Amino acid sequence: MQVYKHKTALLIDDSYIDNLINQKILQSDNYAENIKVIDYPKIAIQFVKESIISGKNTPDVIFLDLRMPEMNGFEFLKALESIPELKPDQIKIYVLSSSLDPSDLRKIKANKLVAKFIGKPLTRQMLCDI
Repeated sequence: MQVYKHKTALLIDDSYIDNLINQKILQSDNYAENIKVIDYPKIAIQFVKESIISGKNTPDVIFLDLRMPEMNGFEFLKALESIPELKPDQIKIYVLSSSLDPSDLRKIKANKLVAKFIGKPLTRQMLCDI
């Protein structure tokens, strides 16, 4: 019987390759029993909202990219804040991005929903450190 660190992890990134690599890393580390990959933040926000309301498959952890079309990571976080059923600390959110823009880093640090910034690429060592 495998032991997982989390029940459900959600990857939100518009890059197919990044999602594929990150999913494999999470799987090889037994990080989560269920790994959901969504490449459109608008779909991800709907998934999270529905899972919180239904109490089913709510992600314990989200790995969120910043630079995505239609809705960026900061817009996703703002939409997440507007879900009244979301309890503080219900979901750990890690921004997983290649951005080194000081403005982005300040916004990430100031956002109460974000647990930590992780620079791409994700590695097994990074998972051990969080």
